[in-house]
Amino acid sequence: MEIFNHNSNIHFLRIRKFSIGIAVLLMVASIALLATRSLNYGLDFTGGVRIGVTYDKAVSTEDVRTALTTGGIDNAVVQSVGGTREVDIRFQPKDDKKYAGPEGKAPNLDLIANDVAKALQASRPDAKIGSRDYVGPQVGEQLRSDGVTAAIFVIIGIGIYLWIRFERRFAIAALATEVHDVLVTLGVISLVQREFDLTVLASVLAVIGYSINDKVVVFDRIRELFRSSRKADPEEILNRSINSTLSRTIITSLFTSIAMAALFFFGGPSVHGFAITMLIGILIGTLSSIFVASPILLWLGVSKKDLMPVTKENPELARRP
Repeated sequence: MEIFNHNSNIHFLRIRKFSIGIAVLLMVASIALLATRSLNYGLDFTGGVRIGVTYDKAVSTEDVRTALTTGGIDNAVVQSVGGTREVDIRFQPKDDKKYAGPEGKAPNLDLIANDVAKALQASRPDAKIGSRDYVGPQVGEQLRSDGVTAAIFVIIGIGIYLWIRFERRFAIAALATEVHDVLVTLGVISLVQREFDLTVLASVLAVIGYSINDKVVVFDRIRELFRSSRKADPEEILNRSINSTLSRTIITSLFTSIAMAALFFFGGPSVHGFAITMLIGILIGTLSSIFVASPILLWLGVSKKDLMPVTKENPELARRP
């Protein structure tokens, strides 16, 4: 199953200066957006109140969200828990003195739970408040730090793996494109001010894994063609590698995008952030696999010699006449 001819010869590397220039421009723009607008961190990172609610009969998360908004509780995150009669509500309380707890550090959960109960019971008298918790901003800050650390370790681990499996230049090219993919994905999220919560963080880590998978396929073909070609001109080999894997790259991206679109439309609001971030990351990762990774390899000077198996010299043979 192929969209493009396996032996097609589209000269992708002819526009390498343009594609690399666009990639650098997008990275700079993303860094500027993250520095000026930052990310719209959700309750997982900023802290807030979590309240569990149970109903006698089934209820939809949309009805719960509407009741809260009508009752004056805006921007609440509502998720179903273990069925159709239990929901989890998370939100950041408004800056109101009546909610101030001891020493003004934590809000009074009982007062907040009462207001939530009033808002919900106005439309559904069978709403009952269950567990209630408060996540302080210090916990959110720790989660942010852990998320950044996780992303860095994933990228470094990928670089080490590629260094061992291929060669140093491949690891450098992969690291550069992975940083590009992550930065541009985060830049788009910052631009549209999409809420950044733990599900979005998980999707960013998934984007890193998905993106490197595309690049490894191209890298494998590059190594194969270098070793099998007698006249291994680097630019020609890299271009042939992109062309021969193009159908696989497009088909994989297309069907993964279809799965993410289905998750977005039918999975409910709780997974919208994950699905949208994956869609953005798939697009960026696919384009970087075609237009960015190979030009970086060419610029680094990859050659057939770098990929040929190293044979150990035999001292016994060297002593023979």
